[in-house]
Amino acid sequence: MSTQDLTQVAREIVTGYNTSNWTALKNLLTPDVTYDEAGTQRRIQGPDAFIRTMQEWKKAMTDSKGDVTKAFGTGNLVALEITWTGTHNGAFTGPAGAVPASGKRQTTPAAMIVKFQGDKVKEIHHYFDMVTLLQQIGAMPATVA
Repeated sequence: MSTQDLTQVAREIVTGYNTSNWTALKNLLTPDVTYDEAGTQRRIQGPDAFIRTMQEWKKAMTDSKGDVTKAFGTGNLVALEITWTGTHNGAFTGPAGAVPASGKRQTTPAAMIVKFQGDKVKEIHHYFDMVTLLQQIGAMPATVA
């Protein structure tokens, strides 16, 4: 596949999440996909575990969605810049434990690096600002300058 085609497939990760199309999202992945979520320090192995993780995020913020603002690729790698938004209207389990729904909106910048094996997603490295997310939903005090 061309880099342009792989970039489109990488964007479909976000589209699949946005639309809760878990089957389409799972079909993008290799059987041994790895998902590294830097913000929560989780490393997820396999398509089923990855889909469960995405479903957990969607349950914590049922209206959450990602907006890909930039995308580029080279070889078998694609980088996405994403702005995630959503209302924290469900329980969220993070590195410090469960956070009950706050009803607060959040906007979190992120970057996702996607590595392909052929036309399938082999690795996803997702970097986002967990401190900002937790502050916005009221789970962590805001820093004072």
